[in-house]
Amino acid sequence: MKLKIQPKIDMIINGESYSYKLFESLELLSQNNSQRQTAKQLNIAHSVLNRRIKKAEQKLGFKLVRISGSKTYLVDAARQLLHSYDKYQSRVSENDKISIAGGHIVTSFLNSISNELPYEIDVHSSDDATAYKLANRGLIDILALDDPQIAFANNLDFIAIGYDHLVLVSNDDLENKAAHAYIEKIERVNDLKNLKFVSVDGTAQRLAWNTLNEKNISFDIVKKVKSEFDAFKIVKNSDDLYTFLNASYFKGNEVLKSETKHAISLVIINTEKIEVRKLIEYILGEGQKLIADEGFIAIKPWKTKEK
Repeated sequence: MKLKIQPKIDMIINGESYSYKLFESLELLSQNNSQRQTAKQLNIAHSVLNRRIKKAEQKLGFKLVRISGSKTYLVDAARQLLHSYDKYQSRVSENDKISIAGGHIVTSFLNSISNELPYEIDVHSSDDATAYKLANRGLIDILALDDPQIAFANNLDFIAIGYDHLVLVSNDDLENKAAHAYIEKIERVNDLKNLKFVSVDGTAQRLAWNTLNEKNISFDIVKKVKSEFDAFKIVKNSDDLYTFLNASYFKGNEVLKSETKHAISLVIINTEKIEVRKLIEYILGEGQKLIADEGFIAIKPWKTKEK
């Protein structure tokens, strides 16, 4: 039997512990502005609620409420405190949606197909390393990886859902004829010698850099950014910078197509939520057509054919 668990948390502020009952009281009080009504909803005496608030005010060293006639209002400090509590409470409460965090490419893909999926998803886009930290804290259901390197390094059981590769991107604006002509001439790895690049941390670009290093091709990384979209913007506003970006989202030269082929993958973090595994089963089945439609290479290409 699946249990619906809704944890209630206490908070420690400046070394003092405050029960969840205080924050429940403040939440109700913020809604009805009546201590008597709040006490009735909590099934406690009005005097108990009043003592609860006054005791907290003494420990905190500031007022939580302002009384005007028969009405009681939360002061700004109390609202800020309640906001902080709600933020932490939401992190430990069960979410009916499937919570996913991961790299910019795979999460952009998941967002774009979210309306086609049989389950509701809540997607958080960051980089693989930041998403992995959220996974370690148990704050997400699925870890989505643009590059399986973190999975290899941490012995994670990842599920490949599609393939991608990198293309060489430059400012190919027609007004920049020299740069446009040069990138058109790049046909071999040796043609990449002495180019200046923008690097995106923690992505499959490692495959490009490793290839260049293995072939003793000199190159210069002049700037590092956190997002592929930031790298694209920088390169498009430069006359002499290049970068390698995912072919599923960007157009460019495929000089390192085979060397940079890699999997986009998912790691199950919440093994107790049945919908998580069912979602992945869907993506590996009917969802393979969505993979192909979004510019990736399907893991199971026969699944992309129309029935």
